[in-house]
Amino acid sequence: MSTHEPPTDRDGSPAPTGADSPSRSAAVSAPGTPGAPGAPGTATVAVPGPSPSPSPSSDGEVGAEGDRGAEGEAGADDDHGGGRRWSRDLLWIAAVCAVVLLVVNAFVARPFAVPSGSMEGTLRPGDRVLVNQLAYAFGGHPQRGDVVVFDGIGSFLPYQDEPSGLKRLLTGAGLAPAGDTVYVKRVIGVGGDRITCCGTDGRLKVNGVPLDESAYLLPGDAPSAVPFDIVVPDGKLWMMGDHRSASRDSRDHLGEPGGGAVPEDKVIGRADWVMFPLGRATSLDRPAAFAAIEGTGGHGEQR
Repeated sequence: MSTHEPPTDRDGSPAPTGADSPSRSAAVSAPGTPGAPGAPGTATVAVPGPSPSPSPSSDGEVGAEGDRGAEGEAGADDDHGGGRRWSRDLLWIAAVCAVVLLVVNAFVARPFAVPSGSMEGTLRPGDRVLVNQLAYAFGGHPQRGDVVVFDGIGSFLPYQDEPSGLKRLLTGAGLAPAGDTVYVKRVIGVGGDRITCCGTDGRLKVNGVPLDESAYLLPGDAPSAVPFDIVVPDGKLWMMGDHRSASRDSRDHLGEPGGGAVPEDKVIGRADWVMFPLGRATSLDRPAAFAAIEGTGGHGEQR
């Protein structure tokens, strides 16, 4: 770096250098007329010179940078505020979705996993079924042929105590596992039905009408290896699996309290769909064979 002093002009002030040197003005008096610059008889002549370089000021470049800095800070604040608002919105959306999911799970529809092969060949172990919990919510009753999910305490598990109210609440909301007290079976008979098995034709009869079970019974299975003749109590259901030789159902509890019949109020809902695996996704419709039994009794029907 050079350390020499800049050259000076004749009046001792630093000489202008380059285009940034300040311009100078001189007061020239008219001949013979002394006076100060700007007085009568005095002419003020501007000596051309380079334009003065702008000094830093609040209105100059430094000020502009300061304004931009302030605007940048304001923009950053806006960005942070927008980010916080967006985060709050996301939290609200997540909370609303969670509440809706809980309500749907508790009162509308709920998925269940099939734990065993007792419903083959309709349902296989590991299938996920969607249970319609509103199917019987408004005065409806389970119908013959429906595949239902129910709590077996008091019927299939006659000696097991009811869970606490808190556990029932958590289980109903899907916040606790259903456990091994929940079953999936097919409704064969409703309150008032007389069910017998098996006659000389090897078929199960409901109110004296032979039932064609070929649409859902596992091929090769007999309707039942255990003979029985029962009348289903009012308000209860007779349940059987589709894989009869591998199903522990109402037949296995004939000599126990309740006689193997399941109270209607223990039904959680009707299994309407197989959702998973996707290759097996299908609706679980009521088999047409049960239409032959309509009007023969049950639920107060005339025989």
